[in-house]
Amino acid sequence: MSELQITEEIAEEAYSELLTIQDWLRWTTSQFVSHGLFFGHGTDNAWDEAVSLVLPILNLPLDAPTELMQAKLTRTEKIRLMSYIVGRVEDRTPVPYLTNQAWFAGLPFYVDERVLIPRSPFAELIDNRFAPWVAESQPVTRILDMCTGSACIAIALANKFEDAQVDAVDISYDALEVANINISEHMLYDRVFAIQSDVFSGVPGQKYDLIVANPPYVDAEDMEDLPDEFHHEPELGLSSGDDGLDVTRTILLEAAEHLTEQGVLFVEVGNSMVHMDALYPEAPFTWLEFERGGLGVFMISKQQLVEYFNN
Repeated sequence: MSELQITEEIAEEAYSELLTIQDWLRWTTSQFVSHGLFFGHGTDNAWDEAVSLVLPILNLPLDAPTELMQAKLTRTEKIRLMSYIVGRVEDRTPVPYLTNQAWFAGLPFYVDERVLIPRSPFAELIDNRFAPWVAESQPVTRILDMCTGSACIAIALANKFEDAQVDAVDISYDALEVANINISEHMLYDRVFAIQSDVFSGVPGQKYDLIVANPPYVDAEDMEDLPDEFHHEPELGLSSGDDGLDVTRTILLEAAEHLTEQGVLFVEVGNSMVHMDALYPEAPFTWLEFERGGLGVFMISKQQLVEYFNN
């Protein structure tokens, strides 16, 4: 709970003096700054955070026309809006959990506290169809999305690889419930399949042209230092042992037998890439760079996995 709170007096002043959407956007931005919020669940600054909260709560699109910003709000709308602002400021609840909406790879997704909020640099790779590591001429008919959560990566993959079946696996039944909501909303139930699986346990004998893994990778030290906002997210989706690599180790040992001969594996390990270097100093990982920001994603082929991990 923040030491600074939005008291009844402050709220009443806002109700009486803030008239338009623009007024509320400005005031909300000021509140977010003065309360020292952390931004990292879809935005990186107070203004964008305010926009991402205020407009959806008013049932308006994020790209609403500028002239609409001068529209006045009713008192009922102001009271409803204030309840969400208080939730963001005092409970440190991330905006996507308040609006139940997050965006990934240009697509909207339902999210709640059963899943992590989408924020992976995989979006850039998907937009580029994993070029140049996956050739345009290379057939991609089977894809595995490991630790799928909300299924945002799986659904974005299905949209980009229109001839592919995507298996979206997760150990959490709660997460898979959210995944199925999104699969249904995107009408991809004939190509994206949510499967309960502890790493590869739920897909025995299956082989894939492309495996995309975004496992939990926060190490114990970083878990202790996470901003309050992250503690609304399921720990199962964040924490992975002392060095953050418990799940990644298993993926690397078992992935080769689930890849086709030309198959490739992409894994996100975030800040735990430093532990990867220490654990696998000679491994043939290709660490990727991103134009839109992000780090800690590597690529490795089936042949390289076999040669390094299975000999």
